Amino acid sequence: MIQRERIAENVYSFQSEVYAQVTAGAVIGPNWAVVIDTLALPEETLSIRDFIEQELGVPVRYVINTHYHADHAWGNYYFPGATVIGSELCRKLLEERGTSSLENVRKQNLAFRNAKIVPPHLSFESGNLSLRIGKKTLNLSMLPGHSHDNVAILVEEDRVLFSGDACMPLPYIVDGDMDDLVASLKKVGKLGLENIVQGHGDIILRGEIEGYIKDNLNYLSAIRKAVRKSSKRKYPMDLLEEVDVESCGKSRVLIGGLAEELHHRNLRALYHQMYGEYPKASEDEYDDYEEEEFDDEVED
Repeated sequence: MIQRERIAENVYSFQSEVYAQVTAGAVIGPNWAVVIDTLALPEETLSIRDFIEQELGVPVRYVINTHYHADHAWGNYYFPGATVIGSELCRKLLEERGTSSLENVRKQNLAFRNAKIVPPHLSFESGNLSLRIGKKTLNLSMLPGHSHDNVAILVEEDRVLFSGDACMPLPYIVDGDMDDLVASLKKVGKLGLENIVQGHGDIILRGEIEGYIKDNLNYLSAIRKAVRKSSKRKYPMDLLEEVDVESCGKSRVLIGGLAEELHHRNLRALYHQMYGEYPKASEDEYDDYEEEEFDDEVED
């Protein structure tokens, strides 16, 4: 159900085979471990816990949430003895939105019948937060864009970055901000990394990072141009519907085949960010468009 990969000594990544290639991570110390994000489904998160506590033989002392979205934070509940760490905004958003979203999901998916929202116990608003585990230093810092609360975790000694959803095969800005994401991607490109563990998708290796950052920035530039062009039309949505993901430089098979859908959500959200309203369409089906979020709820 999950793929596990050892990235460096005592540093692991986990990827869901079920939901949108979402990822999590772990850093293992001599006496305890840190988990970075949880996966979308309870059984996946429990698999991570079992691997760390039963196979590696250490308890999980800390769980770090990169951001508040369901597929990265709802599994906090399954580490009852751990201290949860995240940004202050992550804590607020989980408290304000998490419980009602979870109640809705419970009605559709019995796997969540026992789950509860556990916001961060320890949070920070700005700057950096460092955590030492064995011989590893984890440096937490804000990396917004995909969402306003997104945090990245750098394993200093190994130059491994757990980016949260600031790095994805297809940049996604529906719950965030285009300019913030551009700045975050440029920042990542200057860190001298060995690996990037994206919030979704495969690990990015050192030799791939420069091209990866360039491709994602080019995609964001392409959708900005498309939105500007559409704004000159009476019905901008009609034009945006014709702008497919491949014309903006990305494959439609990314993120388990969700790329085209997420791309069109990006276009609508970016129009709203730039012009303060959602794009009008000649057909009524788009007139009442409301902002969508990819991973605030986990589907069956």
